[in-house]
Amino acid sequence: MNRTEKTAKIAEIKAKFDKAISVALVDFKGLSVAQVSQLRREFKKEKIEYRVIKNTVIRHSLKDSPYAKLVGDLAADRKNSTKAHASLRGMTGVAFSYEDPAAAAKVLLKFQKDQGDKAKTMKVKTGLLSGDLIEAEALSKVPGLKETQASIYGMLLAPAAEIYMSLVGPGAMIVALLEAHVAKLEAEGTTG
Repeated sequence: MNRTEKTAKIAEIKAKFDKAISVALVDFKGLSVAQVSQLRREFKKEKIEYRVIKNTVIRHSLKDSPYAKLVGDLAADRKNSTKAHASLRGMTGVAFSYEDPAAAAKVLLKFQKDQGDKAKTMKVKTGLLSGDLIEAEALSKVPGLKETQASIYGMLLAPAAEIYMSLVGPGAMIVALLEAHVAKLEAEGTTG
């Protein structure tokens, strides 16, 4: 791969990191080809893009991003390659989530649970969300887009509902009192 191809590859991966709502870095060591294929299918169902990317490409892609703390020293000699964050060592699969921030972590944790001992060596190295590193458990509990929209919708409707009740409540109370008074008069009129 020549310098132009490397630069293009880095730009492509940088664009994916910039576009993604959240990213999960995965160490898939110990998984069979069939298991990796199954994991890719699970990701595809949830509209998550999963790719295996060289750590150096990831590091160069992230050097001018909010995740620069992962990068370490990018000196040309290989002696400094160990200065990268531990999440960028070893085999790295990258799960880009473009719609639901928790989707990738949920898929990974469910896959580990379903596979049991067969996937015990696989681990989520870290999650990337809003410029911060986040553990897989915490990332899986981040509310999704639909939950966030529902929460905002509820917050927007709450004041309107309170205003409605404050306007309608006194009138409803007067109607209830008048109905009770009419019922009382009818009861007195029939017995008296």
